[in-house]
Parts: sequence; C-alpha cells; structure tokens
Amino acid sequence: MHEWVVTEVVGQVGFITLNRAKALNALSLSMVRGLSQALQAWQSDPRVQAVAIRGSDKQGPFGGFCAGGDIRFFHAAAQTGSPELEDFFTEEYALNHLIHNYPKPYIAFMDGIVMGGGMGISQGASTRIVTERTKMAMPETHIGLFPDVGGGYFLSRCPGQIGEWLALTGEVIDGANAVACGLADRLMDAASLQACWEALAALDLSGATNAAACLDKTLDVFSVTPSGASIAQDQIQRHFAAGASVLDMVASLRADTSDWAQHTLATLRKRSPLMLNVTLEQIRRARTMTLAEDLRMERDLVRHCFHPVHLGRTAKSSETVEGIRALAVDKDHTPVWNPATLEGITPEMVAPFFESPWPDYAHPLADLA
Repeated sequence: MHEWVVTEVVGQVGFITLNRAKALNALSLSMVRGLSQALQAWQSDPRVQAVAIRGSDKQGPFGGFCAGGDIRFFHAAAQTGSPELEDFFTEEYALNHLIHNYPKPYIAFMDGIVMGGGMGISQGASTRIVTERTKMAMPETHIGLFPDVGGGYFLSRCPGQIGEWLALTGEVIDGANAVACGLADRLMDAASLQACWEALAALDLSGATNAAACLDKTLDVFSVTPSGASIAQDQIQRHFAAGASVLDMVASLRADTSDWAQHTLATLRKRSPLMLNVTLEQIRRARTMTLAEDLRMERDLVRHCFHPVHLGRTAKSSETVEGIRALAVDKDHTPVWNPATLEGITPEMVAPFFESPWPDYAHPLADLA
C-alpha cells in the first residue's frame, strides 16, 4: 500500500483511491509507480476481474479526482537537472498506455477536478464516469506546456474542432459537456457514487461470461441522462477551423463581437504564443496517429519543452519553467513569454519540437505497441 495510492481487492474488483487530497491528488513519480505496480499485478491476477479508480478530497473519498502532474516538482527538477524529471514523463506515459490497453474493465470515477495527468489515468478507461461536480480540462498551455498524457490522441478525436479549442484554451467543461465531447461515457449524481462503489464490490463476477456486461448493468442503475451540451459548438467549429494557423483563428475571433468570442480571444492572449503553435501542430498530427505513436511524439515534445536547445535556451529559461513559476511558484500570474506575441513565432521555432532527440531503437517509449 502506497501512502497516496491506496489499493485493495474487494470481491472481484481491484479498487484504487488517490489519497493526496492536500495537493488535489497531483501525481508524483512515486504515485505513478504505485499505480503502475498495482495495475501490472492485477492484470494477471485471477482474483481481479475489474478495476475501479477514484480520488479523494479533504472530506474523504470522492470530491476530487486528480489535478494533474506535480508541477512544483517539474519546476524544481528542471532547475536542478534532476534525472527524475525524465523518469516521470517516461513512466507516466507508459502508465497511460497501459490503461488504454488494459485487458480488464477499468472504471474511472471522474468526480471533481479532472485535469492534465488526471485525464491521462482516466481517458483510457473502459468506462469514464463524470458527475455534476466534474471540472475537466487540459490546461497545459496555461503553463507553457502542451496537452500531454495522450492528449493529442483523445482530444483530436473529439467532434469537429472541439479538440483544438480545448487544447489551445485549456477551458474547463462540466460532466454533461464531457459526455457530449466524447470525453466521458456516463453521468452520475455525486451523491450516488459511494453506493455505486459499494455495489461493484458486492458483485460476483467469477462466473460471469462477460464481466463488462455485468458491470454495465450495475452502472446503469446509478447513471442519469445528461442534459443538453452547453458549449458553443457552432462558434468553436467556425473559429477553430478558420485558416491554417493560430493567427488565423485569432483573426476570426477578433472579428466576432460576441461575448464568447471575446472571452476566448482574451484567453488565448494569455497563453504562450510558442506553445499555442506547438499544440495546434500536435493535435493535427495526432489525428492520424495510433496512441503509441502519439505518446512517443509527446515524449519528444516534453523533452524539448524542458531542453529547448534549438531555441538557444536552458531549462531555466524555457516557456514551461516560466509558466510554472508564474502560476505555482511566485504566483504573480504574469508569465514572460518568449516570443511575447503570435506574430513573433516562426516555423523554425516550432518544427524542431517534432524532431525526436532519440533514434527509434533508443526511444524511451520504443516498446509501446
């Protein structure tokens, strides 16, 4: 049992509770390893027919899933050159791949905050459950990063240009909209989550010819019908399919005087111009990639984010370290992006992010199938 990753087997279900509530269950390297160890052990354990995962908040189980990776650790490790930073991303992305390809039903209770790395350990689930308390986002551009943990893969498969909108802006959506965007499968009332969790523990799956179908019947009892989506799908499609570049999208938004367009424009102006361009290219490339290919690309990207040598910068002067500094370290919320404007971005700044620093045979994720 790990202090922040609590595991137990009850009945025929392996249960995982993320228990780092003071940090909103932000994933540390040890938590990634704890999750990987449990899932690898259970996939060949005949006692375990399914897996369920939830987060906790300061009041107890549920209430918060996972706010992402431990960005304070990222900042400190980048400053000191700790090799654990490289280990974190390699092992986290391998964990994401394991979850997407898990041989047994994997049920994610995505209650409360589900962001960044929290999406990485839930989007590959066979059943993704959200509630009226769900706050879902891939907010990496806010810290000068890109939507990783397979974000290129699952965001690019959202309807239309919703993936571009979510990736570039980092906007937060609720549970009903998560279902509409294809990022969740079921909506439940938060008040029923504990009863559902206990019902899973009481199931006898040992004689079931189809454990997934048996689980679905139980989940049906607690699921509710989502209300209509409230996201501005028509505007998203119009503006985020406008032209070939982020500048084209910005020009389209600028010409729209609606409150939604002006809010979206203001959001984009706060993000790193460089990483907006990298992120757009990432999403577009990922549409034709397998998950393994996408994760390898993202591993290349994150290496360049913390080692932007093609820009003549060190880790300390990278967009990502600056973004984390402004948000979580100094908390002045005034990152100094370089370049400061979209007009200052050139193709030569963006293209090297997509060149792997490793030969194929030596890539950290070469073994992903």
